[in-house]
Amino acid sequence: MATYAIKADRFFLPGSSVDGGYLTVSDGVFGTWSAQAPEGVEVRDYTGSWIAPGMVDTHIHGFYNHATIDADAAGINASSEALARCGTTSWVPTTFTDDAEHIGECCAAIARADDTRGADFRGAHIQGIYLEGPFFTMKHVGAQNPAYLIDPSYEVFAKWQQAAGGRIVKSALAPEREGSEAYIAALDAEGVVTSIGHSDATYEEALAAVNAGATCFVHTYNGMRGLHHREPGTLGCAMATPETYAEVICDGKHVQPAAIKALVRAKGWQHSVLISDCLGCGGMPEGHYMSGGMPVIMKGGLCYIENEDGSIGVIAGSVINLARAVKNVVDWGVASADEAIRMATSVAARSARIDDRCGSIKPGRDADFVVFDHELNLRETYLAGESLGAPEY
Repeated sequence: MATYAIKADRFFLPGSSVDGGYLTVSDGVFGTWSAQAPEGVEVRDYTGSWIAPGMVDTHIHGFYNHATIDADAAGINASSEALARCGTTSWVPTTFTDDAEHIGECCAAIARADDTRGADFRGAHIQGIYLEGPFFTMKHVGAQNPAYLIDPSYEVFAKWQQAAGGRIVKSALAPEREGSEAYIAALDAEGVVTSIGHSDATYEEALAAVNAGATCFVHTYNGMRGLHHREPGTLGCAMATPETYAEVICDGKHVQPAAIKALVRAKGWQHSVLISDCLGCGGMPEGHYMSGGMPVIMKGGLCYIENEDGSIGVIAGSVINLARAVKNVVDWGVASADEAIRMATSVAARSARIDDRCGSIKPGRDADFVVFDHELNLRETYLAGESLGAPEY
């Protein structure tokens, strides 16, 4: 593969964003940035554009009519290809609450998808697996299937991790469930992140989980005990623990922009993680789909549980992509472009402990990056130094 240099108005590099200059790409990996054009190489002129790392989605259930719950390796790879074309170059496929055996099958399918990719595969990298459930509380079960809620069990986790080929990097739970602290400590000792969510935990219960090793909160605000001045609850713990990370869905429907601003002010952008929580019907037309084993209706940029009479029920999940979430956060005045991009790339990667391989433009890493215009509209995605063209979804 040839060496070339990208010329652009701004580059979002690990230390800071820099205006102008040239970024070298050689044999599909990043080289260095320089103020002057390197000699003897092709220059690809992106004047009028900004260059950022590819988006890193650490909480996402599928895309383009394929979902992790399908336990279909080919479907996972189809999702990966479609995600890359809309700016997400790394993702952590996320499972639902389900029968323990089927969760293992889903983990195995994700592992097969990862193992069977050829050198010419052009899709988002699988950077791990996220278990969203089944260790949740009934009160905040949300769109998860209540039939399969159980207490945390390291023995069950170990079976899933074996099926996953060691790829599980995050596991979510409600800390008020019996055995939570022991589970958290065991996973933390293995380098696996534990997230708190779908929970009615008091502030003290959530803090005990943090003290046992939990480091993240699942789609903050959604599916958790809220903030009260006499009982700060799970949300209060998310806001008050400075070293933890808080996921947040930025479609403007799950959480109002003012509430997102309050969270980011409390946590700092350095610990606020943009996620999509996208369901398998993301990237598809409006209509009726299945999600987490339950029928859903996608309408108006959101997914809802379909009631037995066919009417729209509670929110089931998002269908946004991270590139759009970045633009939203900036348009709402929640964060600067630099901060928002990092919240969807390097901060996201760090929250899942996968920042050693994605989330930043660093020499020697795969040249996965996106091209934004000055209004943060996605214009193009590169994967391993190869353009995938304009976004399709």
